[in-house]
Amino acid sequence: MQVPEFDLLVIGGGPGGYVCALRAAQLGLRTALVERDQLGGICLNWGCIPTKSLLHSADVLRATRQAAEFGVDVESATPNVLAMFARSRSVAKRLENGVRSLLCKAGVTTLKGNAVLQDAHNVLVTGEGPQLARAKQLVLATGGKPRALSGFPTQGDGIWSYREALNPTSVPASMIVIGAGAIGAELATFYQSVGVQVTLVERADHVLPQEDEAVSRVVRDAMMAEGMNIKTAFEITSVTRESGEWRVKGANGAQLSAPVVLVAVGIVGNTEGLGLEKTRVKVSGSRVVTDELCRTHEPGIYAIGDVAGAPWLAHKASHEGVLVAELAAGREPHGLDYTTIAACTFTHPQVASIGLTEAQAKQQARDLRVGVFPFAVNGRAVAAGATRGFVKTVFDGSTGRLLGAHLVGDGVSELINGLSMAMTLESTEEEIMQSVFAHPTASEAIHESVLAAFGRALHI
Repeated sequence: MQVPEFDLLVIGGGPGGYVCALRAAQLGLRTALVERDQLGGICLNWGCIPTKSLLHSADVLRATRQAAEFGVDVESATPNVLAMFARSRSVAKRLENGVRSLLCKAGVTTLKGNAVLQDAHNVLVTGEGPQLARAKQLVLATGGKPRALSGFPTQGDGIWSYREALNPTSVPASMIVIGAGAIGAELATFYQSVGVQVTLVERADHVLPQEDEAVSRVVRDAMMAEGMNIKTAFEITSVTRESGEWRVKGANGAQLSAPVVLVAVGIVGNTEGLGLEKTRVKVSGSRVVTDELCRTHEPGIYAIGDVAGAPWLAHKASHEGVLVAELAAGREPHGLDYTTIAACTFTHPQVASIGLTEAQAKQQARDLRVGVFPFAVNGRAVAAGATRGFVKTVFDGSTGRLLGAHLVGDGVSELINGLSMAMTLESTEEEIMQSVFAHPTASEAIHESVLAAFGRALHI
């Protein structure tokens, strides 16, 4: 049987892989994509999208319960949690079908199965019967999987990863969430909002440890106000199963118990079983080693997204996918500036950040100018009853360059992209100040924060 040949073969159909395949097809490359599970990858099917569906359901529940504050009488608001999960699965399925349609429309050949490299150009796809495919260039976009916690059971009754948390057969009365990063914090937020007593455990000394500490404090206080138990600086020493419950013991002697433990301590790249040992591709820990243009040590093989390491963000993977497709087509794209990639966490309130935190900027001994503007004095936020949180901007005072921005509040995930553009365009404080922000909008808090950084705030 004749072996099909392609200009580019992409392994993995997540937000990095399928976008790479689409862009390559746009550029006229004969393109194939191999996916062993669901198109859209973890993000679309078991991460970014279904969690946001669930969190939106929680927001609707919360808003309904607060309706009287806005002059709306509602008799009751009761969560139908299993219906929320059913809706989230439906949303994911709809978008997966959308990805399939896009690939078909673009003329991308989709192969179902596991891909194993035979060398730098030949790939064996084991799925509906083994099939060999050959390509001039390959892209590793295999994503990641949940990181295992050392000394902790990886499976068993009541041990959940994000997959079990997003499609449970029943909802527990209480649960322990280990890991207060984005994944753990979002799932803890959802479960607490629908009536589950959540204990959130974090080894670091504050929740969302990658975020600005002032931002983390706002989120922690909001979580505690909704009844969540927060245990930071908690070092786990043992985990045992007794009388149908998991017991988690800390180094300080504290003991926690719940029928369900959700482990959310990060992800590791899917590098195993790919046949990389048959190439010159190098792996460090759980990531494929790449340069600034996503090139591995094997000419013609690229790696993008989670398998290539931090930051573990879908939008980062997608942009790397476009970059690699253009490289494969003979273009000369610029490498990504990873310092201008924003990150969002959809807790209640939301968090959005980009660049250096204030503490990180101080470590670099810069002439800092920091501006903070609270939503409590923003007209649009007051009108909407969304006064919790603030916008913080961090500047290099000598150059006026924006070094970082940190937002916490309702809907801030929709505000951060303007700051991302400002950093990408290397806008100075004066250029941002001269921009006219529409009124009344929450985004005016960005403008005021920049003014505040240079002693010019008008409304505080």
